[in-house]
Amino acid sequence: MNLIEELSWRGMVQDIIPGTSEQLSREMTTGYIGFDPTADSLHIGSLVPILLLVHLQRAGHKPIALVGGATGMVGDPSGKSEERNLLSEEVLQHNLACIRAQLEKYLDFNPERKNAAEIANNYDWFRDMSFLQFIRDVGKHITVNYMTAKDSVKKRLEGETGMSFTEFTYQLVQGYDFYWLYQHRHCVLQMGGSDQWGNITTGTELIRRKAGGEAFAFTCPLITKADGGKFGKTEKGNVWLDPEKTSPFQFYQFWLKASDPDAEKWIRIFTFLPRPDIEDLLEKHRADPGARLLQKALAREITLFVHGRQAYMEAVETTEKLFANQSAPAESLSLEDLENMNGVVKMDFSIQKLRAGVDMVSFLAETAIFPSKGEARKMILNGGISVNRQKIEQPQDVLAESMLLHGRYLLVQKGKKNYYLVLVS
Repeated sequence: MNLIEELSWRGMVQDIIPGTSEQLSREMTTGYIGFDPTADSLHIGSLVPILLLVHLQRAGHKPIALVGGATGMVGDPSGKSEERNLLSEEVLQHNLACIRAQLEKYLDFNPERKNAAEIANNYDWFRDMSFLQFIRDVGKHITVNYMTAKDSVKKRLEGETGMSFTEFTYQLVQGYDFYWLYQHRHCVLQMGGSDQWGNITTGTELIRRKAGGEAFAFTCPLITKADGGKFGKTEKGNVWLDPEKTSPFQFYQFWLKASDPDAEKWIRIFTFLPRPDIEDLLEKHRADPGARLLQKALAREITLFVHGRQAYMEAVETTEKLFANQSAPAESLSLEDLENMNGVVKMDFSIQKLRAGVDMVSFLAETAIFPSKGEARKMILNGGISVNRQKIEQPQDVLAESMLLHGRYLLVQKGKKNYYLVLVS
C-alpha cells in the first residue's frame, strides 16, 4: 500500500493534484507543511499536519516543517471571518523556538538519515527581500483575477469586514514559500488542511510559471465533531500539546470522552494502528459500546505519541482513582492518592474564609471553578456539583471544616468529568 492509499483509507486525503501518488511511488520525495506560530505551543488542531509529516517520513520520504516566522507577521485569511492581531518579532521568535522543540519530539531529525526531517523558517528568505523586489519577482507571475477567484478571498470580500491588502497578499507569500523550497530544498510536495487548498495551488502555479517546474499537493479534510461542536475546543479553551498548558490527564480525558461516531473516525486519523487492528476494535466496540474500547484505544495511542508512556500511565492512574469506583466515599482516597492526582486542576482556598462560613456559590466563584456566582448557582440547581463525592443540593449550603479530606483537601466535581482539588490552608 503506497502512502496515498494508506492516508486515503484513514480519511486523510481530500483534494489532490493529479500525479501526486505516482510521484510518491516513483522516488523519495521532499514534502512540507506550514505551521502557524501565533502561540508558543501547538494544539491538537496541529496534530493532523504533524501526523501527515510522520506518515511521509515513515514511508521513506523527507519531511520539512515550515514554521512561518514571516507569514506569522501577516495573517492567513483562510477560514477566518476577520483579520487577526499581528505579533511582534520578539513574540514570534519565542513561539518559533517552542514550536521547533515540540516538532523535534515527533519527527526524526537525525542527519545520518537520508530522509531526515528539517525545520525551515520563511523569515530567513523574506527578511532581506524588499517590497519592490517581491512585486517584481513574484507578483507579476500571478494575476489579480487568479487571486480573487480563491474561495478564501471571495468569502472575505463578500463579507462585512472585507480584507486588508496585507491579508490579500498572503497567498502570494505562501506561494513563494513553496517556490523557494522547490528551488533550494528540492521540495515538490505541499500538504495541509483543506482550507489551505487555494494557497497551496498558488504555490504550484508559481512554480509552473516562474520556474517551469511541476509540483504536487494534497490536503486533509478539516476535523469535525459529530455534534457540530468545534474540534479541539473545551470549556477551558484549546487542547494544547504543551503539558504545562493542558496536562496529560486532561489531554487523555479529551480523547476518552469522544462520542462513538467521532471515535470511529478519529481512531483512523490520530493513531498509527494498522487497518486490521482498527477493524477488530470497531467490531468489538459495536458489539459492546458500553466498554468504550474504541475510546480507550484512541486515548492511549495519541497520549503515548504526544506525551510518552510515563505521562500516559499517570493519566490512566488518575482516571481510575477518580472514576473507577465513584460509589466509594472520598474518604477512602489516601492523602497520597489526592496529592498524586497528576493533571487534576489544583487550587487554594483560605481556611479563614472557610471557618467564617462560606456558602457553596461563593466558594465556587472565589476558587474560579466558575467564572460567576450565577453560573455556579445554576449548576448546583441542575445537580451538577459534588464535593467529596456528595451532591450539593442547595446553593446556600455552607462548607464546614469537618468536610476536609485529611484535614486539608476538598475534591470538587463539576459535571461528569471535571475534577478540582482544593487545598484549604
